[in-house]
Amino acid sequence: MTVNYARMTASKSSLEELLPKIDAQSCPRCFNFHMHTVHSDGKLLPSAVMEQAIAIGLQGMAITDHHSVNGYQIALQWIEDWQWKNPGAKVPQLWSGVEINANLLNVEVHILAYAFDTQELSIKPYLQRRVTTGEEYQAASVITAIHEAGGLAVLAHPARYRRSHRDLIPAAAELGIDGVESFYAYNNPHPWRPSVIESEQVQQLATTYGLYNTCGTDTHGLSLLQRI
Repeated sequence: MTVNYARMTASKSSLEELLPKIDAQSCPRCFNFHMHTVHSDGKLLPSAVMEQAIAIGLQGMAITDHHSVNGYQIALQWIEDWQWKNPGAKVPQLWSGVEINANLLNVEVHILAYAFDTQELSIKPYLQRRVTTGEEYQAASVITAIHEAGGLAVLAHPARYRRSHRDLIPAAAELGIDGVESFYAYNNPHPWRPSVIESEQVQQLATTYGLYNTCGTDTHGLSLLQRI
C-alpha cells in the first residue's frame, strides 16, 4: 500500500493554531511533541508508539527521531492500515518531526522541526541519520532549512545545555526560531511532570521574544508517559 503523505500528515497551519493553547497540563496525556523510536535512540517500534498514543488518548503528537524521519513515515503507514481496519475511529494528529543537532553560541543544542515537507531538498541533509558538520551544523542554517521546508523550528529542552537558557533563547529568537520546549521534565520524575522553575523561566522568555511554547516527554524508553 502506498501512503498519501500529503493527505495524512497534519498541517503546519493546524499546529500554529494549536500551540498558543499548550500549557503545563497538555503533556503527556493530550499532546506530546517529543519522542523517539528504534529508528534513532529509542526503544519503541513506531507501531508501539501509535498503539500507546491511541490508548493514552493523545490528540496530537510528533515523532522526533534524531536526524531521521523513518519512524514517522512508518507510523503514517501504520495509521493508514489501522484506520482501514477501524473505520471512523479517532487517531492523534501526527505532524512530521525530527530532532537536529546544531551549534548555537558555541554550544551544541537540539532543534526540533515540525510540520515540514520531508521531501524538500533543504531538509534532506538533516535526515541522514548523522550529525551534520560545517555550515550545515550552525543553528542559523538549521532554522533556515526547516523554514524552507515549510516547517516550524523549536529549541528543545532549553535548560539542559552547558550555556544558560537566558542566553540561548534570545540568540535562537534572533535567528528566527519559532518556539521553545517550555514544558519539560528535567529530572525525569515519576510520574512525568514538567519542571516548575525551568518551565516558568522558559515561558517568560518565550513571551518576551514572541515564541510558541511546546511540550514533550522526550521518550526514549518503553512508555510515552516517561522519558526513560
